[in-house]
Amino acid sequence: MAMATPMASHRLWQWRAFHSSTTFHRIHSTQSPFLNISSSPVHVAARNLSLAVSTVPLLTSNPQTDEQQQTTNNNNKKDQFLLGKSEGELRKLAKELGQQTYRGKQLHDLLYKAKLKDLDEQNQLPLKFREDLKNAGWKVGRSSIHHAVSSADGTIKALLRLEDSRLVETVGIPAEVEGSSSRLTACVSSQIGCPLRCTFCATGKGGYSRNLKPHEIIEQVLVVQELFKHRVTNVVFMGMGEPMLNLKAVLEAHHSLNKDVKIGQRMITISTVGVPNTIKKLAAYKLQSTLAVSLHAPNQKLRETIVPSAKSYPLEALMKDCKDYFEETGRRVSFEYTLLAGVNDSPEHASELANMLHHWGRGHHVNLIPFNPVADSDFQRPYKKAVMAFVEVLERHKVTTSIRQTRGLDANAACGQLRNEFQKLPLAA
Repeated sequence: MAMATPMASHRLWQWRAFHSSTTFHRIHSTQSPFLNISSSPVHVAARNLSLAVSTVPLLTSNPQTDEQQQTTNNNNKKDQFLLGKSEGELRKLAKELGQQTYRGKQLHDLLYKAKLKDLDEQNQLPLKFREDLKNAGWKVGRSSIHHAVSSADGTIKALLRLEDSRLVETVGIPAEVEGSSSRLTACVSSQIGCPLRCTFCATGKGGYSRNLKPHEIIEQVLVVQELFKHRVTNVVFMGMGEPMLNLKAVLEAHHSLNKDVKIGQRMITISTVGVPNTIKKLAAYKLQSTLAVSLHAPNQKLRETIVPSAKSYPLEALMKDCKDYFEETGRRVSFEYTLLAGVNDSPEHASELANMLHHWGRGHHVNLIPFNPVADSDFQRPYKKAVMAFVEVLERHKVTTSIRQTRGLDANAACGQLRNEFQKLPLAA
């Protein structure tokens, strides 16, 4: 939920640009989560939703002592997760456990179509098969919803409680697309917290714990589908965390979302604030997905004050990698730019940005994201007049420009804010 920049946090969920002025409603188990939502199929499904929320006490900055953590690691050494496995892998697993291979196909359908949460939940699979799976350390890989909130426009932000009691955010964003069916975008997190700590990002303020595993990323999309009772059409890696710092798990999740959940590669966007050498690695996979790079400044000096990690990855090196990415994949890079009032939003900044982009080629697209204010932040959202003046300068320089539509919750709107509300102390890495 926002913006689309790696620095996980600041991404403002990039889709987290969610800072609309709409009112946010907490979802309770006994009431509908939506008020005044449109009558589209996606919104109607969400309006009728009834959601049970976990009330297990949360752990704060140190969920376990070192000794407890070691015990947990030892106990979980054999844990394996079914979510993220392909049909072929599940067929092979079924055969290894003495079942006919079609049982693997059944299991695949249960995971991705029926959205199985526990092996004992369905009797469609033989009891022996289920018991053998559990004895071998296999788990489905689904988490409980700890809390969820919704806005009148239909956006839902959910807080998932993972096995180690960490909390991670995911967001479902419904939209009507003229001339086509309803669109439902899942904005997913790739890390618990973010180590890059962009100065304007709420996620970074909450500290960093660990990378998410592939199944913990995939399940976020399934959660959105369950909340809306509608198929997710688009996925953006713009939630908590820097995707490029967890590239292996992100790519595994990307593969499963494409092949198992059946979301087209072109409907998936991977966002990054820039991590040295990772754009080159991503280019080698020649994905048909969109790479969104968060710039937030037109020059190195200013960028370092907004994105601290830029000190180790100069803007010139980042732009060269983006140029090489385009040449190798044929896929245009989209640039995200969060507008911070009085910091990077002047016409002069816009002109400098346009000239910098033209220096590295033509055909660039810039997605402007007016800042979504977060608690304890010194930054402010720019006035509409300043935003439009910035757009005018870019367009005058022949740079294709769009403004991120602000959606959803005006409370806890930015990425990481909802988690920070429930986890009062910053996480220790």
